[in-house]
Amino acid sequence: MRRPPFPWDRAMAFGLGVLRLSPGAFWSMTPRELAAAAEGVYGLRPRAPSRTTLDHLMRAFPDGERR
Repeated sequence: MRRPPFPWDRAMAFGLGVLRLSPGAFWSMTPRELAAAAEGVYGLRPRAPSRTTLDHLMRAFPDGERR
């Protein structure tokens, strides 16, 4: 399974535009450092619910009858 290409346009827009990094500072960062900076600005990315949470939600909000 092939991974999609790295989103360089979005990364540069965030690093240079949002963080206002100099090009030298941006290009010296690792993708992991850039991801940590994004978490600092936007917060943690939501995670998938656990199986227990999903079961609880399914009991609390059951699907209607299928036609």
